[in-house]
Amino acid sequence: MIFSNADYFSLLFKSGYGVLEHMGTQMSAARRGMITDEMKQVARDEDVSLDWLRSKIASGSIIIPSNNVRPQKVHRVGIGKGLKTKVNVNIGTSTLKVDLNEEIEKAKVAVKHHSDTIMDLSDGGDVRAIRQALLEAAPITFGTVPIYEAYNYGVEKHKNPLDITEDDFLNAFENNAKDGVDYTTIHSGISKEIAKRILKITAAWMLKYDKENPYITHYDYLMEIAKKYDVTFSLGDALRPGSILDSHDELQVQEMINISRLTKQAHEKDIQVMVEGPGHVPLNEVAANVRLAKSLIGDVPYYVLGPLVTDIASGYDHISSAIGAAIAASEGVDLLCYLTPAEHLALPNAEEVRAGLIAYRIAAHAGDLVKLREKAIIWDMKMTEARRTLDWEKQIALSIDPEMAAKIHNRTGQRAGNNVPCTMCGGACVYVMLPQQRKYVKENESLQQVE
Repeated sequence: MIFSNADYFSLLFKSGYGVLEHMGTQMSAARRGMITDEMKQVARDEDVSLDWLRSKIASGSIIIPSNNVRPQKVHRVGIGKGLKTKVNVNIGTSTLKVDLNEEIEKAKVAVKHHSDTIMDLSDGGDVRAIRQALLEAAPITFGTVPIYEAYNYGVEKHKNPLDITEDDFLNAFENNAKDGVDYTTIHSGISKEIAKRILKITAAWMLKYDKENPYITHYDYLMEIAKKYDVTFSLGDALRPGSILDSHDELQVQEMINISRLTKQAHEKDIQVMVEGPGHVPLNEVAANVRLAKSLIGDVPYYVLGPLVTDIASGYDHISSAIGAAIAASEGVDLLCYLTPAEHLALPNAEEVRAGLIAYRIAAHAGDLVKLREKAIIWDMKMTEARRTLDWEKQIALSIDPEMAAKIHNRTGQRAGNNVPCTMCGGACVYVMLPQQRKYVKENESLQQVE
């Protein structure tokens, strides 16, 4: 059966489901054999059948992050096995720089250059007001990290983020859900036992109060809120490596095991989940890293930051990490979180957001040429034909960044006319010389026949 969301939610409500269940989730709809508007949109975008898509959502191998309080004008994407690799853009303020207009500009750049999702990582200024403004500016799938709001609250109220309470952890998550955030990074895999061996924001709080991680203790409550608003959990790896020197150590593996258990619990409540991975991983370990993570978490969407394959590329981390991202995507990663040239140096500006996003869209497509070759190769085939025929208008239109392609091609006074070579090879262009050679051969054959 095909239902709109409004029909589906009304049906559940009339059927007597409780207050937390009447809104439903994409997963609960799929498990009841129902098709939502979001499923129809994703099926069209990915050229897959609705039945196939619904079954994958029901099993948890594909997710459609879709908070039910956001307006229908938002473009939703599917993330998971059998779909195109998606790219996420991070933006947001810091405690040292708060400029809402600049963040809105970055959000618009991300949308313009076809980011699939966007995350607001703001921890400076009025983070809730900033989040609400960015939700409006970016009508695409939207994610956040609620602990940053709790951290911000601790700094503003207590002047010390470690003075926040368990309620502050939970209130931050609920605020994000109420505002319409589609997916949230929840660091619920880092336990008190693990915290004793490392030091992070959440870990430091646990050690100070000798308490378990609130996102573990109150995981049932988080699931209730997530189910009410259909918020997707992005179960984060708080212990992802910050250097290629500690790639995939035993603490990170232990956290991944905890996340696997929490994923199963969420699925039992019809809550969609994806799992986050590293980070910094040397080139020869990227494929093994993905395979190990997949073996631990099962067939659920996997989301990685990069990974960077070297730590010495300051100013060019979007390139260093795109190398790792392409390999990760080819091995089965479903969502790539971009890095910009500003990574490890400063908040990115709008141009750096564009550069990072384009680098990652290239990496995602390179991965799809391995995972989804028959579908992905069509784009390259069209470009090959446009180059063979020196059709510059098509070449530029097919480029992943048409504005940049046109700017470079036209800078020597050339325009997009057909059958004109570029200034790289000039008259020695193979696509100019080959037709001439064929013409010569053909004319010579005709002359010989006359003789």
